Amino acid sequence: MLKLRQLVPLRAARRTASTLASGRAQLLQKNDDDVVITFAKRTAMGRAKKGQLKDVPVDELLHALFKATLEKSRLNPAAIDDICVGTCHPPSPLYVSRAAALAAGIPDSVPISTVNRLCSSGLMAIRSIAHGIKSGETSLGVAVGVESMSQNPRPTPVVVDAVNASAQANDCIQPMGWTSEMVAQAYDVSRQKQDEYALISHTRASKASAGGIFAKEILPIELRGAVVSVDDTVRPGVSAGGLAALKSSFPDWGHASTTAGNASGIGDGAALCVLTTRARAEKEGFEILAKFVGTTVVGVEPRYMGIAPVFAIPKIFQQHGLRHEDIDVYEINEAFASQFTYCVEQLKIPMEKINPNGGSIALTHPLGMTGVRQVVTGLEELRRRNGELLCTSMCIGSGMGAAGLFVNERRN
Repeated sequence: MLKLRQLVPLRAARRTASTLASGRAQLLQKNDDDVVITFAKRTAMGRAKKGQLKDVPVDELLHALFKATLEKSRLNPAAIDDICVGTCHPPSPLYVSRAAALAAGIPDSVPISTVNRLCSSGLMAIRSIAHGIKSGETSLGVAVGVESMSQNPRPTPVVVDAVNASAQANDCIQPMGWTSEMVAQAYDVSRQKQDEYALISHTRASKASAGGIFAKEILPIELRGAVVSVDDTVRPGVSAGGLAALKSSFPDWGHASTTAGNASGIGDGAALCVLTTRARAEKEGFEILAKFVGTTVVGVEPRYMGIAPVFAIPKIFQQHGLRHEDIDVYEINEAFASQFTYCVEQLKIPMEKINPNGGSIALTHPLGMTGVRQVVTGLEELRRRNGELLCTSMCIGSGMGAAGLFVNERRN
């Protein structure tokens, strides 16, 4: 039995090595039934309560994005088989999404759904459309992520006493800032280290914004007679001293190390991807931007929800025979510097590959939008680098995480 136990891991290791050797090559192959992305854009983002989108509800934001997409892509709206909108907190999200689509000129024959898995909602919208195409149930669909945190801030979850008696259930509904402090306390993530990673995000985003990097991924939209085309969320001139001087946002929790400078911004915005099969894209002459590979979701202890990418990313790598060095660009959501710091250092991924143009700490984090925004941003960066593989990931409120894999098809 001892020899058998020794052989089993050895055989497993050999199989794993073989899978890793072929994983990347397999992903780069092109097949007619591949799910591909033919259009990927986002709106400019706005600061919640203070920015350019603060008075714009979700239906108006979606309406403007749908109209701009149809005009820019020249997509026949009657050709759309399905739409999925990822969003978290607007009331009656399906009604307002459907109304926005109809008002934008999408015919009533085109169905629509909404999905809410909090911070991954946009990625789940992509997943929903991609799975529908992969199964053969649809041929062309639109995935959207949208949120107005100005108009619809996070409501406070309320559960009955019998549910709340469970310690994990109680943890599950706590404010996200509390989970940030729990991660910092449990995993000894110092305020200084958090500020160091936050400064990287602010510095990169400021440089990218000043250099016009985001212009390629932003689709200008018209709202109330004005064109919105530039983020108002990026704060130039953020310094280490400035970050260190900020007061704690949550002084009563943990080590009180989370601040307005090292946590994701609260904001508004929307992003969109059009997906279809490779065969249809080639037949109809659509430009193929990327290939959808897959997504994965995980659950973690709610108290430490921020560490979920540490589990989600290895899981999707295992599913597709990859190693972290196979990935050219990572977009890992910066919900809080506490959890982002822990994830980066546990995953041992070089920072030059992660959020090259800054992340949510600098850019802002409209909950439903982020999952699609990461794909839009990551694919543009892959194009600039002439890279091949993008991995996106995020933690999810209540104790979950998700990751996605995509192949750049705009390589030289």
